[in-house]
Amino acid sequence: MTDKIRVARIGAAHGIRGEVKLWPFTEDPEAVASYGPLETEDGARRFEIESLRPAKDHLVARIVGIADRDAAEKLRNIDLFVPRDRLPPIEEPDTYYLADLVGLDVVTEDGAPIGKVHALHNFGAGDILEIMPADSAKPVMLLFNELNVPKVDLAARQVVVVLPVSTSIPPLEGEGRRRSRRGGVNSEDDNE
Repeated sequence: MTDKIRVARIGAAHGIRGEVKLWPFTEDPEAVASYGPLETEDGARRFEIESLRPAKDHLVARIVGIADRDAAEKLRNIDLFVPRDRLPPIEEPDTYYLADLVGLDVVTEDGAPIGKVHALHNFGAGDILEIMPADSAKPVMLLFNELNVPKVDLAARQVVVVLPVSTSIPPLEGEGRRRSRRGGVNSEDDNE
């Protein structure tokens, strides 16, 4: 498990008074303001949200010390992290932080090994699981949904996947489609 969780990304400047678009990766988008000061992954910079309001498909945030558009533009695309211990504990079964999936083994429904979860991304059309196959240096991207990822088993440290026929990994035996409930505290949704 990682000790820091990415909870938001700063977007473009919003207006001329230093506000920014904010893309939260939290289940409750406005909860991002309740976690205290946010920081860059390396901890070199800290940011405090002064105010937050909803907009069409993002939040608009005023960050302490940012008073004009030029200063706001310099923050564009900065990912904001919070120490894990400041986040609410996970109490529901089948619920997890997406960051907890990085490093887990990836297997087929029959248990055949494929590789490891390298990263999770969201480019605006949903979560993408980046898998690093064991026998290749070339990663495979897979839409992270119930059809492609029917099971996440944190106790076994495994993610079960059903690979579409079009992937570059050779077809696997037993590629049947199965739906299953997947829960998650979504900490990595870029454009929620």
